[in-house]
Amino acid sequence: MKRLRNPRTGIHQGDAEVFSDFEDGGEMWTGSGPRERRRAVLFDEAFASPPAVHVSVSLWDMDTSAPFRAELVAENVTCDGFEIVFRTWADSRAARLRASWLAIGELPHADDWDVD
Repeated sequence: MKRLRNPRTGIHQGDAEVFSDFEDGGEMWTGSGPRERRRAVLFDEAFASPPAVHVSVSLWDMDTSAPFRAELVAENVTCDGFEIVFRTWADSRAARLRASWLAIGELPHADDWDVD
């Protein structure tokens, strides 16, 4: 995690393989219709509140015999982590996908205290 001079703001980033289906005939490669894969990501340190998370494709291996249709999003973002979600549909075939992610948010601070 990178800490900015402001000790309450943190930036954490990574890269994760979401799936690799072409080697074993997985459904992203051999299937059709709506399909989805999820990959859980845990932060090295927890944020004080759920951060803003950006995901982007860092590697995709798609079949070009049909149009490729895909969505890549971050869902279920918490202080401790989130899920990378890849969706495709129709006759699109995805062999493999890796996603880069960036989380920016508020960090816990030594001066924080809870009255409860």
